[in-house]
Amino acid sequence: MADLFTLTQQALSGTDLELVDVERAQLGVLRITIDHPQGVLIEHCEQVSRQLTHLFEVENIDYGRLEVGSPGVDRPLRQLADFVRFMGERVEVKLKQPIDNQKVFVGLLGQATEGTVNSEGAQTFTVEFEAKKNDVRLVPFTFNDVDRAKLSPILDFKGKKR
Repeated sequence: MADLFTLTQQALSGTDLELVDVERAQLGVLRITIDHPQGVLIEHCEQVSRQLTHLFEVENIDYGRLEVGSPGVDRPLRQLADFVRFMGERVEVKLKQPIDNQKVFVGLLGQATEGTVNSEGAQTFTVEFEAKKNDVRLVPFTFNDVDRAKLSPILDFKGKKR
C-alpha cells in the first residue's frame, strides 16, 4: 500500500493537487482522496482519474473501480505539513496516550510557541479547548503523539433567519 501511495504521489507531483489518502475498499474499489488549496473541483477529479487509470494500467495495479474525491469538511490530518497548514483551524485530535484520562480533544490547533521543539527535536503543537464553561485549556502534543486527527469545523445548517 505504501508503494501505491508513493506511486500515486509521484503521478500528482508537478500539479497543484495534494494526495491525502489512498485506500483499498471492498469489491476492488481503489479510493484516491485529493485536496487543492482552493478546494477540489470535479475537473480535478476527472484529471486525476484519467491520469491514474493510464498509470495503473501501465504499472499493472489491480483494482475493480477507481474513485477520486475530495477529503470533505472533516479532512484527515495525516502528515506534519497538514498540522502546519491548518494552524488556527478547529480540529479533533486523538492522542495515543491519554492526558488527564482523556485522549480526544476538540479545539483550535496552535503551536506551543514559535519554533518550540521538544527534547527529541519534534515540533510541539497545542489544542485549545474548553474543558468546562469558561475554562479554556491548552494541551501540548507532538506529531508522533497523534493516533489520528481531522478538521472539525462547526457547520451551520440553519441558514439566515428572516
